[in-house]
Amino acid sequence: MRKVIGLGINNRNIVKNIVLLICFSLLILTVSFNPAGVSVYKVKKVVIDAGHGGKDPGTSGRISKEKDVALAIALKLGKLIEDNIAGVEVIYTRTGDTFPGLVDRADIANKNGADLFISIHCNAVGNHSVEGTETWVMGLNRSKDNLEVAKRENAVILLEEDYEEKYEGFDPKSPESHILFSLVQNAYLGNSLKLAQNIQDQFEKRVGRHNRGVKQEGFVVLHKSSMPAVLVEVGFLSNPKEEKYLNDNLGQTYIASGIFRAFRDYKEEIESMN
Repeated sequence: MRKVIGLGINNRNIVKNIVLLICFSLLILTVSFNPAGVSVYKVKKVVIDAGHGGKDPGTSGRISKEKDVALAIALKLGKLIEDNIAGVEVIYTRTGDTFPGLVDRADIANKNGADLFISIHCNAVGNHSVEGTETWVMGLNRSKDNLEVAKRENAVILLEEDYEEKYEGFDPKSPESHILFSLVQNAYLGNSLKLAQNIQDQFEKRVGRHNRGVKQEGFVVLHKSSMPAVLVEVGFLSNPKEEKYLNDNLGQTYIASGIFRAFRDYKEEIESMN
C-alpha cells in the first residue's frame, strides 16, 4: 500500500509563496501590455527623498551634517527635472529640516503612485582617505561592509515612536533582519539596477567622481517602496576634501546634474520599449 505523506506547515508556506510569486509575475505581465500588444508605460512621477532630517542628522563631517547636504542636492535635482523634462511631476519627501520616518517616505511614493524613488545620502567611515560614490538597490548581500552601511541607514527607525509595531519586529541592529524583505520589490530589481548603473556611470564619466559601484543590501526605505528605487551615497563626509566638495554649491550642482542625466536616460530607455 502506498503511504501518503502530508505537507508540513513549512512546506505549505513554501508552496503558498511560490503560488503568490507566480500570480504576481502574471499580473505584471498582464498590466504591461494593452489589448493591441503595445505597452504605454511612462515615467510620470518621481519621488526625491533627502535622507535623514530634523532630530536625525545622519552622519557628520567636520563642517557639515548629512541631512543638510542631502537636502541641498535633492532640491537641486528636483529643480533640474522640473525645468528640463516636461510631463514629469517631482514629489519630495521633505523640503525642510523635518523628520519623516522611513516607512513614511515610502508611503509618500506609494500613495502618489510614483514611478521611481530616489533617496539621497552621504557616507562616512573611520578611514578619512576613503572617497567616492556608490548607488544601492534592494537586495541581499553577504558583504560585511555592505551590511554595516545598511545597518547605519536603517538605524534611524529607532528614533521613531512605536517602531517595533510599525516595522513588524524589524531590528536594525540584527544581521538576521537584513534579508530580502519581500517578493514585491524583487519585481522592480531590474529597473532599479538599470537606474543605479546609469547614476554611477554619470558620476564617473561626466562628474569625475571615484566610482565605488552599484551595490545591494536590505534598506528599509527601498523595501517599502513599491516601484523601482535607488539609494545614492553621493560621497564621504569623513573625507575632508570630499566634504568640502559636497558643501560647495557648484559641487552639489554637479552631483545633482549627474543624477538628473541618469534619470533622463533611464526614462528615455524605459519608454523606448513601448
